[in-house]
Amino acid sequence: MAKNKSAHIEQVLTQLISDIFEKNKNVPLNHKQVAAKLNLKDVASTDTILEVLKEQVNKGLFTQPERGKFRLKDLKTFVVGTVDMTADGSAFIVPDDEFEKDIYVAPRKLRNALHGDKVKVYVFKKKTGRKNEGEVVEIITRLKTDFIGLAKVSERFAFVIPDDRKMLHDIFVPLNDLNGARNGQKVQVSITDWPEGAKNPIGKIINVLGEQGENNTEMNAILAQYGFPLSFPPEVEAEANAIPEQVSEAEINGRRDFRNTVTFTIDPIDAKDFDDAISFKKLPNGNYEIGIHIADVSHYVLPKSMLDKEAYERATSVYLVDRVIPMLPERLSNGVCSLRPHEDKLCFAAVFELDEHANIHNEWFGRTVIHSDRRFTYEEAQEVIEAKSGDFAEEILKLNELAYILRERKFKNGAISFESTEVKFKLDESGKPIGVYVKERKDAHKLIEDYMLLANRKVAEFIAKKGKGKQKYTFVYRVHDAPNLENLNNFASFASRFGYKINMKSDKEIAKSLNYLMEDVEGKKEQNILTQLAIRSMAKAIYTTKKTSHYGLAFDYYTHFTSPIRRYPDVMVHRLLALYLDGGKSANAEEYEAASVHSSAMEKRAADAERASVKYKQAEYLEENVGKTYMGIISGVTEWGMYVEIIENKCEGMVRLRDISDDFYVLDEKNYCIVGQRKKKKYQLGDEVQIKVKKVDLSKRQIDFSLVQQ
Repeated sequence: MAKNKSAHIEQVLTQLISDIFEKNKNVPLNHKQVAAKLNLKDVASTDTILEVLKEQVNKGLFTQPERGKFRLKDLKTFVVGTVDMTADGSAFIVPDDEFEKDIYVAPRKLRNALHGDKVKVYVFKKKTGRKNEGEVVEIITRLKTDFIGLAKVSERFAFVIPDDRKMLHDIFVPLNDLNGARNGQKVQVSITDWPEGAKNPIGKIINVLGEQGENNTEMNAILAQYGFPLSFPPEVEAEANAIPEQVSEAEINGRRDFRNTVTFTIDPIDAKDFDDAISFKKLPNGNYEIGIHIADVSHYVLPKSMLDKEAYERATSVYLVDRVIPMLPERLSNGVCSLRPHEDKLCFAAVFELDEHANIHNEWFGRTVIHSDRRFTYEEAQEVIEAKSGDFAEEILKLNELAYILRERKFKNGAISFESTEVKFKLDESGKPIGVYVKERKDAHKLIEDYMLLANRKVAEFIAKKGKGKQKYTFVYRVHDAPNLENLNNFASFASRFGYKINMKSDKEIAKSLNYLMEDVEGKKEQNILTQLAIRSMAKAIYTTKKTSHYGLAFDYYTHFTSPIRRYPDVMVHRLLALYLDGGKSANAEEYEAASVHSSAMEKRAADAERASVKYKQAEYLEENVGKTYMGIISGVTEWGMYVEIIENKCEGMVRLRDISDDFYVLDEKNYCIVGQRKKKKYQLGDEVQIKVKKVDLSKRQIDFSLVQQ
C-alpha cells in the first residue's frame, strides 16, 4: 500500500511539474524555478522536485538541455481526449485534436478513467509499426458518476451491477448507503469515492427505481440512465401553479385579436399539449390569410425564473413509448399554454397572405390572442380531406390544396423527403406490448408540417435579413450541413444493388435522385434500411447562432419557432423575435451559442432515450415469441454479427457470427456484408433471411436471433 501511495504522489507531482513546463512554452527551468512556480519554498519540497525531475529524465519524459535545467522531451507527449472503452477493459483515447490518432491504453494504465471521461494521456515513445500507446495521468472531467443497475445485497456488503455495457466495474455500496434498496431491485447509484489501488469504486444509492422487469421501473431507469429527472422540483411546480389560467383584458388589448377568425388545432389522438393552431380567412381580394399561432410560452416563462432554469436544463420533452416527460410542468404544458378549444389563449404568430398559387403577398409576426373553434385529431382531419365534407371542410380542403403547392415547391428547390417508418406499440393496462404496427403519415400530417415549415423558414428569414455584416442580429438557427461526399458515395454504391441510382453531379441532382429513391422505396421491404442508411450518410441538424443553410430542407434560413412547449430553442427564438420586433439591440451571441450547444446535446440524449424505450418494448414483445420464426432483412453488419429487422413488426435483433455453423464468417466492411471463408457465401445488407427468436435479455434490451439456413 505504501508503495502504491508513493507511486501516486510521484505521478501527481510529475503531472504538476509537466503543467508548469506546458504553461511556460517548455522553456528550460531549474528545479528551484519550478518550485517557485508551484509556490513551494521549503528545502524538502524543492529537493523532492529535483528527485522527480531526475527520475523522469531517466524515464525519457524530460531532458537536460544544459546542466541543472530541464524541459519536457516533447510537448506532444501529453494529449487530451475522450475515453472510448472496449469490452476487454482497455480503451482508446479519441484526441480533441482531430488530426491526432487514437491512443491505446491498457486496462492497468487507465487509472480509474471511465467511458466518456475527458482525460490527459501521456503517450509513450512509439516503437516502429506499433499503434500509439499511452497512460492516463489525469481525469479532467467525468462524463457521469451516476449509473443505473441491479442491487445485490447480502448481510455484510452490497454492490450494484451497472446496466451500462461500457461500465465494466461493479460499484460497492456500504450497507448504510442503501437508501432502502432491496436485493434484486433496479437502482440509481452515485460514485462517491474510488480509493487509490481499489479495483472497484464506492457509491451510494440515490434512487430506488423499483422491481426489475416492471414497466414503470424500466421506463424510469431509461430516463435516469440518460440524465432526465423523474419529477419537477417543488419550487418549480409552485411557480407554475401560481400562474393564472385566465387571460386578462389588459393583455388582450396589447395583441392582435383572432378570436373571431376560424381557428383549429390538428394533433395526434393522444396529445394533451396543443402548441400550434391554424387560423384561416378568405380576404375580399380573393387571397387567403393563414395564421400559424404558437403557444406564447415566453409570456409565462420569464428569463432567470425557476421555471426557465428547469426548462433550460431539460431543453426538450422526452417521448418514451408509453409516456411523455415534459419540459414544462403539466400546469403549463397541458393547461395554461395548451391551445385547448373554446378558450382564449395567448400566442406568438406568423401570419401570411397567400394567393391561389401559394405565393406570399404579405407577412406579419407578433403576439396574438385566439379562441380555437375545434380540436381535430389527425384521423378526423384526414376524414374531412378524403370525404370532402365535415366540420370546417372548406377551410381544411383549401389549406391542404395550398400545402401541396408549398410541398411541391420545396422538393423542386432540392429538399429531401425522408419517410422512415415509425414503430408504434399496442400496450395493455400494465404497459406490456400486445401488438406492433407502423404509423402511417397521411395528408393531414403533411399539411400541418408544411405550415410549420413555412413559419419556421419565414421567421428565420425575417431576422437574418434584418441586419447585415457586423450589424446582424444574434439568433438561434436550425442548421443542417451538406453531406460528406465519401459517405454519400458509399450509400450510392449500396443503393445501386437494389437498382436505385444516385446522381452526384450537384446538390440539386443528389436531392432529386434521393427523393425518387424515397418515393420508389415506400412500402417495400428495404424502405427502412435504405432510409436509415441515407439519413446516416447526412450530417446531423443542430442549433447554432452561426447562420448556415438547411441542406435537407433546401432552405437558406431555418429555425424552430413552432414548439416552445416541448423545445427550449423555440422559447429562445420567441424571446429574440419579441426583442427585435420591439426595436431591441442584438442579444449576447456567446450566451445564446452556449444554450444552442446544450440544446443540441440534450436533443440527442432524448432521441437516445426514446430509442432505448423502443428497444425495450421490442424485446418485451419478442420475449413472448422465443422460438418463433420470422422473415427479416439484414439491417446492419458488424465484426461480431449481423442485425436483422423482422419485416412483419420491425423488431431488430442480432445473429452472432459464432452461431452461424456452416462456415467461418468475417466482415467485409466496404461491401456491407459478411463472407464465409471457405464457401464464400455472402450475407449482404438488405438481404432477406429467415430467423428464429433465440434469446431475449430484457435488462440489456438485447434480442438474439439464430439463422434458419435453407
